[in-house]
Amino acid sequence: MKNQRKIVLFIAQSLDGYIATKEDSLDWLFKVEGEGDNGYSEFLETVDTVLMGKRTYDWVMKQEKGQFPYQNKYCYVFSRSVIDDTNEVTFVNEDIVNFTDNLKKEEGKNIWIVGGGDILHTFLKEKLVDELILTVAPTIIGEGIPLFKIGDYQLDLSLVGTRTFNQFVELHYIVKK
Repeated sequence: MKNQRKIVLFIAQSLDGYIATKEDSLDWLFKVEGEGDNGYSEFLETVDTVLMGKRTYDWVMKQEKGQFPYQNKYCYVFSRSVIDDTNEVTFVNEDIVNFTDNLKKEEGKNIWIVGGGDILHTFLKEKLVDELILTVAPTIIGEGIPLFKIGDYQLDLSLVGTRTFNQFVELHYIVKK
């Protein structure tokens, strides 16, 4: 039997657990001295599909000035509204659990859940995430968009590796099933 694809969260956070400021800024992240691209290119080779919420998609497109950054990847954007697909993106307005279960059964590489906070919360609460690769920046921003929202869920993790990229620390966990 073939191996089922994995949903992997690959994301950076501040030391106090935020993925962005309350103004959706990542400026704090780019002030930290890393090493190369901090493992991003290496990770990107392991996935052929990216998932994100509509708010994150809009932010990415604004930052990239309309140039879609995930070329040669299948991209699904979850939205509460019905939106026409583009050449690069399929917009999804259906049950996340059923959609994701079906996606994991398809042939392919791993699936990257890019963000943001609301989608991450749903994926974690529904136990859809198989691995977490968290890159921690030595920065405290005080308030913002938390990586882990308060909620009625619990995940048991097992640490499988750590790496450093100059000032960043990468923590790699698998979710115990």
